[in-house]
Amino acid sequence: MNNPLPSLRQNYTKGELLENEINPNPFNQFHLWLEDAINSPEKEPNAMTIATLDKEKKPTARIVLLKNLDERGFVFFTNYDSDKGQQLTINPVASLVFWWAELERQVRVEGVVEKIKANESDEYFSLRPLGSQLGAWASPQSQVITSREILDNNLQIIEKKYQGKTIPRPPHWGGLRVIPHRFEFWQGRSNRLHDRISYHLTDINSWKIERLAP
Repeated sequence: MNNPLPSLRQNYTKGELLENEINPNPFNQFHLWLEDAINSPEKEPNAMTIATLDKEKKPTARIVLLKNLDERGFVFFTNYDSDKGQQLTINPVASLVFWWAELERQVRVEGVVEKIKANESDEYFSLRPLGSQLGAWASPQSQVITSREILDNNLQIIEKKYQGKTIPRPPHWGGLRVIPHRFEFWQGRSNRLHDRISYHLTDINSWKIERLAP
């Protein structure tokens, strides 16, 4: 069987990233790019890969959705008892990757992780669709289950329990915030000579900006 992988290649030509045009604050720069992604044909512009470390310091990664962003950091929501939730309890550090193919852009974020306040998690949970609220109770995330019927049966039990009632947030479910100390903005360029601009938080709480070779 012929291997098509070596011939798969894309020449990036949609933009550039220059030091005299970027925002000196990486959060502001990210907001600009996120707005571009939201206004582009990207299906889920808030999708991000999050890499964590298990108890043996081995990395694992999966895709989650960014649900809030301010100067404190990047917030997503999960089951605290899940693999990533437990890993972030043991090793509260993470790396994020956003990939916006339509714009030929990538952003990497590295930082420490903390739980957000309970009232913030309550507020977001109350805004979720009913099915998502029920699902947070019904799914023992990351645990081995014998069949799909386990989830269906759990859902029926939860639906009956909370029929006609306000569904409270499960105590094992809530938000986590990645507090960045490093950003890297990547813009695809022709001939694989991409633009890479790094922001690193210094000891005096300012951002040092550097260009990296592609």
